Amino acid sequence: MHRVIPALSLVSALLFAGQLPPQDSVKPVKVAQVPGYCEGIVFDRAGAAYVSDTQHGIIYKIAPGGEPAVWARTDAPNGHRILPDGTHLVADKRAVLHLDANGRPLPPASTAADGKPLKGPNDIALDPGRGFYFTDPGGSTADNPVGTVDYVDAKGTTHIVAEGIAFPNGIVLRPDGRTLLVGESPHDRILSFEVLAPGRLGARRVFAVLPKKTGDQIDNQPDGMALDEDGNLFVAHYGMHTVQVLDPHGRLVRSYPAGNLTTSNVAFGGPLMDQLYITGAIAGEKTSPGALWRLDLKGVRGRRLLP
Repeated sequence: MHRVIPALSLVSALLFAGQLPPQDSVKPVKVAQVPGYCEGIVFDRAGAAYVSDTQHGIIYKIAPGGEPAVWARTDAPNGHRILPDGTHLVADKRAVLHLDANGRPLPPASTAADGKPLKGPNDIALDPGRGFYFTDPGGSTADNPVGTVDYVDAKGTTHIVAEGIAFPNGIVLRPDGRTLLVGESPHDRILSFEVLAPGRLGARRVFAVLPKKTGDQIDNQPDGMALDEDGNLFVAHYGMHTVQVLDPHGRLVRSYPAGNLTTSNVAFGGPLMDQLYITGAIAGEKTSPGALWRLDLKGVRGRRLLP
């Protein structure tokens, strides 16, 4: 049975995909290698990259054209964001850490939500109100969906704003602050929440279901995510050797090669914000070194995270 796509829907999909390079024209370029599976790629105002080697408890800093250098040591660094004041938030084993611009620890940004200790923060999304959201999937599975999305308000208080999620993973807030997107890894899908007010979410809905693994792909779980200026969502698809691109309506419009097999996170960088950087492990999380790769996406502009 053939699926009929309404003409307007097809035109809309083609419009949003129009600036994206064809997937067979994009090749990943290896930028750097680190000892273990890596996560949490972010960039500072000077263009330096920060990569979390989760297995070895190290955050590396990579200056433009330079080699990885140890910037900070924590228990198990994961998702990472830089605040407008130049300090850093890092999702770690039992806390969201707060580090200064040189990687030195400040008092943690969050250790508990509504009086409950955090289980294992994973990724972070800043909001315009100077608060931030983060996913806390520790111990959560498809059969035991105890994962939460938490919110830290401008006063530093942490609240649970969504729960009952099977391993919430990557998280991004659309620029207008009205929609929060969250990867639900075991179900291979992206959830969407209407933001009623900062730290207050409406009912969840399924924004997109991603492709399943084939051939030599070993898994199919959405991980870190990033937005471009047209509202397209770039999703690190763990185990798939792939970055999936969804248009603003959740339709799959591109599948780009990622370099890493266990693709973990993505972020836009470069002088024109037209380069997508990708973390993960080259051939499997437990035995393979991690690597940072780059996709050159001429015609695409990523959304800047720092003002």
